[in-house]
Amino acid sequence: MDIQKIRSEFPILERRLYNKPLIYLDNTATSQTPDSVVKAVVDGYTTTKANVHRGVHTLSQEATDLQESARRRVREWINAGSESEIIFTRGTTEALNLVASSFGGMMLREGDELILTVMEHHANIVPWQLLRDRIGFTIKVVPIDGRGVLDMDAYRGMFTERTRLVSFAHASNVLGTVNPVREMIAIAHSHGVPAVVDGAQAAPHMRIDVRDLDADFYAFSAHKMYGPTGVGVLYGKEKWLEKMPPYQGGGEMIESVSFEKTTYAELPYKFEAGTPDFIGISALSKAIDFIERLGIDNIAAHEHQLLDYTTRRMMDEIPGMRIFGQAPGKCAIISFLVGDIHHYDMGMLLDKLGIEVRTGHHCAQPLMHAIGVEGVVRASFAAYNTIEESDAFIAALKRVTAILQS
Repeated sequence: MDIQKIRSEFPILERRLYNKPLIYLDNTATSQTPDSVVKAVVDGYTTTKANVHRGVHTLSQEATDLQESARRRVREWINAGSESEIIFTRGTTEALNLVASSFGGMMLREGDELILTVMEHHANIVPWQLLRDRIGFTIKVVPIDGRGVLDMDAYRGMFTERTRLVSFAHASNVLGTVNPVREMIAIAHSHGVPAVVDGAQAAPHMRIDVRDLDADFYAFSAHKMYGPTGVGVLYGKEKWLEKMPPYQGGGEMIESVSFEKTTYAELPYKFEAGTPDFIGISALSKAIDFIERLGIDNIAAHEHQLLDYTTRRMMDEIPGMRIFGQAPGKCAIISFLVGDIHHYDMGMLLDKLGIEVRTGHHCAQPLMHAIGVEGVVRASFAAYNTIEESDAFIAALKRVTAILQS
């Protein structure tokens, strides 16, 4: 890939912080947005802003066509069977809440069991706990080994006649571990158990084929894959979505309403109450275009080159370096600590040198407890990052470490 040409599509990368070139290494939290996506948002607000599905006038019909075109684009991109299986949400968090509330509420009863993993983001823990507190089922948690790899023997052994659901991340937002989701789904299905996949960290970095995975539900966010904020996707098998009750009530999701009875719209609109971010949704298709123009395999190869190069230098050149997550084939995420330096101190001083990393527990406190730390520093790569930025990051790490250990 022509990295400099790619970088030219992201004006924010020309910024300077504290008179230093901006080096953005917080891509796991949110990626930056190319001109093509920004232009789609601007065009939406300046040429076709009108509420979708509700008007006979030209602007409403144009906006509706753009949103539904984006739905078709997403369906093709993840190889879903139908546009009816593509639900637009505000992000992965809302998508997982929708599944927990509607599908979980339909499937789980007191005394039942749900399987999660220790590496889950809070978005795939708390919604299930809220449901558990209302219903009274049990949550089982799959542990990891010292590399950050799931204990698959433990996972297989957790299924009983009371297991009703499993829900797990495709990739960890802290460790970078890419879980064997196809195998995990197959194991669940062998017990007659549906599988929910949090794909927020996988969608920007690898090819997603929901039918090949045989996922019952798959959720991801636009803002992590070069798209707009406030837009997410929930894929669900049509056989489940048809049976599930609506997650929210209001306009758009109804067929007819009276004070005696309400009937609901057909899929996917049954789960899209209210006015959606139709402008952001239409811009999502441009983010997919950007990824496909570069090639998801090319992006992954470039990110892994940066991951391997940076990891090797960090371990070889910085005494006291601890990197959390050593799974084979991990995503381009490096979570680390240096000696007894606090992660916040490291992140604050790196920022003064123009290096933007994430610090803290990364909405994964159970995982932090499992690996025995309060928080970590996390650097993560995207298509526009360079070897030169990795070199600058290493130099900044050495400088900050020297300051904080003096």
